[in-house]
Amino acid sequence: LYRLGHSTLLMKLRGGWWLTAPVFSERASPLSFAGPKRFHAPPIALDELPALRGVLLSHDHYDHLDRATIRVLAPKVGVFLCPLGVGDRLMAWGVPADKIVQHDWWQGSEVDGLRFTATPAQHFSGRGLSDGNSTLWASWVLIAGQGADQVRVFFSGDTGYFDGFKAIGERFGPFDLTLIETGAYNADWPDIHMHPEESLQAHLDVKGRHLFPIHNGTFDLSLHPWVEPFERITALAAAAQVPLVAPIMGERLDIRAPALSTH
Repeated sequence: LYRLGHSTLLMKLRGGWWLTAPVFSERASPLSFAGPKRFHAPPIALDELPALRGVLLSHDHYDHLDRATIRVLAPKVGVFLCPLGVGDRLMAWGVPADKIVQHDWWQGSEVDGLRFTATPAQHFSGRGLSDGNSTLWASWVLIAGQGADQVRVFFSGDTGYFDGFKAIGERFGPFDLTLIETGAYNADWPDIHMHPEESLQAHLDVKGRHLFPIHNGTFDLSLHPWVEPFERITALAAAAQVPLVAPIMGERLDIRAPALSTH
């Protein structure tokens, strides 16, 4: 796995490359000249990405779904897995319908021996003033292999803390690695984004082993200090004896045996 920014992760699973929440534009915004601007360039250029077996989408907000990125990626992507309605946006942008599979919660697909299940999240959707909640949002369960060689990954997407995490853990846990949003939170948004204490609890609820905090480090989307999410989640994980992994952007992470964060 390689973290490319915010919630954008490049994973090699069973020989194929998969990308989550692809955003390579300079701003997470409908405007090219305004809105949250990247603090760093992606560690790999968009045109340098390998052919992608698939792209995994959690919802349609600008910091998770970027039209310019999708239009460049589409020719080299085998399949886009997305929640209900998000695939319709892709088709409107020119992505062929036969490359898109849309899912309701608890529905899934199998691709090249990989199992993907869209699972519940507590969030919202929309890209304008008139399309609020017209598409679904989701977290994802990824299962590769079987038996002793099996690897399980949980990708939270964007979500507030809710009892759905326990249901996911009961149905699909334990997970080798959880990719949990930890950043861009605010006391005024308690239901749609998690504070670090809740991120840790979500990890425990889904029965995760290694915790990988995402949804930070690229765009300034809230009022908390820039480094606060990692300072808080690092202290919380240490106190709970939860193994924390936090590779720098572009650093290789072995999903089966991830190197723990030491700072």
